Amino acid sequence: MTALTLSTAGAATLRADAIVVGVAKGAKGPVVAPGAEAVDKAFDGKLASVLETLGASGAEGEVTKLPVLSGLKAPVVLAVGLGPVPKKDATYGTEPLRRAAGVAARALSGVKKAAFALPVEASEDVEAIAEGALLGAYAFTAYQGGEKNAKKGDRPKQPLGEVALLGAKPRDKAHKAAAERAIALTEEVNRARDLVNTPPNDLTPESFAAVATAAGKENGIKVQVLDEKALAKGGYGGILGVGQGSANPPRLVKLAYTHPDAEKTLALVGKGITYDSGGISLKPAGHNETMKCDMSGAAAVFAAVVSAARLGLAVNVTGWLALAENMPSGTATRPGDVLRMYSGKTVEVLNTDAEGRLVLADALTRASEENPDAIVDVATLTGAMVLALGNRTFGIMANDEAFRTSIHEIAEEAGEASWPMPLPADLRKGMDSPTADIANMGERMGGGLVAGLFLKEFVGEGITWAHLDIAGPAFHEGAPYGYTPKGGTGASIRTLVKLAERTAAGDLG
Repeated sequence: MTALTLSTAGAATLRADAIVVGVAKGAKGPVVAPGAEAVDKAFDGKLASVLETLGASGAEGEVTKLPVLSGLKAPVVLAVGLGPVPKKDATYGTEPLRRAAGVAARALSGVKKAAFALPVEASEDVEAIAEGALLGAYAFTAYQGGEKNAKKGDRPKQPLGEVALLGAKPRDKAHKAAAERAIALTEEVNRARDLVNTPPNDLTPESFAAVATAAGKENGIKVQVLDEKALAKGGYGGILGVGQGSANPPRLVKLAYTHPDAEKTLALVGKGITYDSGGISLKPAGHNETMKCDMSGAAAVFAAVVSAARLGLAVNVTGWLALAENMPSGTATRPGDVLRMYSGKTVEVLNTDAEGRLVLADALTRASEENPDAIVDVATLTGAMVLALGNRTFGIMANDEAFRTSIHEIAEEAGEASWPMPLPADLRKGMDSPTADIANMGERMGGGLVAGLFLKEFVGEGITWAHLDIAGPAFHEGAPYGYTPKGGTGASIRTLVKLAERTAAGDLG
């Protein structure tokens, strides 16, 4: 992973392969952002005009590279757009800084060391720039550039080697803490991205459980893994029903992080379908090529629990990873089958491609038995949510309006796009079954909300609960942008960690 250092060195004197500066979009052209004064001086105070001559405007995400002739130790200046110049007495804001740092880090892949001279006014800026740079520098190259058959020039570029964050003071406690938080969080986000990007022939329920077990040992987290025999003995009909068509049997993994000073317990439940073919209700061609990402919710929960442990948060956080592979075979669950869930309720399976809610239902019931103060489940659950909110925004549903609002506000603060969604009671009737207690499908219109209503049925009485449908932002198929790469993104992890921090601080009541 890319290294991060805090440096009080001047931009003109620090030895690096490149120096990153910010440029904003002003009314009359690009404006050099604070932090780049020494660089501007090296260009005789004409950096903005030089950038404008080269076509730069300061628009968000814009990158312009300049050679350095004299005045700086770095041979290259990379100017990255921050967007509009802030209004009077306002700052650039953490998210524009996070995105700009991510763009710069991506543009500098293959470079050993870069100095980031972006605006730093507070520890929040230090954290944002560090997060953006470390997330933007991410690359998944595990399956590329094999030693035997690849020529040296065919191997993928390595991520930016080191980020020296200028204006951040290594002896300042707040700056140091901000950097340490950014490092711990981004390492776990990037590990989750790796899991999402790993091909499904290498990431099965069993191997995912092994990764979680190893991470638990490293970070003082208690891990319990229920295999197919334990699941059968315990009556986990939902998880078993989804996984019974695959040669790779399902798992339910519990990760328990506890703190001696904790007064609250937060339970996180993640959908972990390591590959989703749709089962007997097979997905058509063009809809299953990226279905290795259907375990993104479990990856997010895993990363959030490990992050909480690494940050030493004074809150108990329990993660439940409901892991299965949904495949068609002679032993697969059929449309029309009835499953008896862990809760004792029976579910008529009308569509085997609505499998995520089945594994989550068992895990939600099990998590409820421990009576946590709140439960949040995370899942790439419905295409309907993507239709409603697009590819970059996740939906939030809850049985408590105040809790839903809090999560929305926390996500915004963390820099993740989300939107509160309702749970209309009238949609529940569509899941009535003449055969079982409930069907796993309801009305087609509002399908994302129907899924949320199904999950609500399996949450323990009196427990505050929220459901995050991350089907849109969990896996990015387009060109990278900001600090978001192509492939697995780590969606919702920063929100979950900030929720845990708020809970530890007693800010959620």
